[in-house]
Amino acid sequence: MTLEPTTSLLENLYWITLLAVIVSSASGVLKAGFKQFDLFGVIIIAIATGLGGGSLRDMLLSRDVFWINDQIFFIASLSSAVIFFVAARLVIIPPKYFLVADAAGLATFGVAGTLVSLMFGAPPLVASFMGVMTGTMGGIFRDVLCNETPVVFQSPLYATVSWIGSLLFIGFLYFDLDVTLAAIISGMSIFISRLWALHYNISLPRFRFKS
Repeated sequence: MTLEPTTSLLENLYWITLLAVIVSSASGVLKAGFKQFDLFGVIIIAIATGLGGGSLRDMLLSRDVFWINDQIFFIASLSSAVIFFVAARLVIIPPKYFLVADAAGLATFGVAGTLVSLMFGAPPLVASFMGVMTGTMGGIFRDVLCNETPVVFQSPLYATVSWIGSLLFIGFLYFDLDVTLAAIISGMSIFISRLWALHYNISLPRFRFKS
């Protein structure tokens, strides 16, 4: 299934990606804040989080890297970093907001990554996994740079809900549902499922050796 890059489709992709960059960068700022990084460190973590997953996706698809092709995404990530850096000094930001921003980035980048991959002719299953990678790799870069085990490897349902949501998005498109509506439903499904898994501590079985 290949999607033709119509004007409407490209516009949807633009706004979904912009939102994804902003919220993902915000999660990077909050994680860097827990580590007491200075402004430069906060900016680096925010940019790695907000732009990392999409960059890897574009390189694998042999596509122009989105934020190099259009600097508004870089500006959005940088602005998000500075705004949240300043806001944290003025208002109290509860630690749980990090998880909310992270879930929002997972959802929006998951949909955006799947959509881009379909536009470039990737098979549906591969496109869904590219959505997962787009949604999770920024967070992996963030956690590694913060010298922590990536959240995706040990947290309640993370990549799993992203993959299911990406497959749901492809299913909606297969049945000719409007792209915007499909993106909203799929993105909200990922976001809500992630927060639900966090609240009830639902996770996949962990590897263990027989004792």
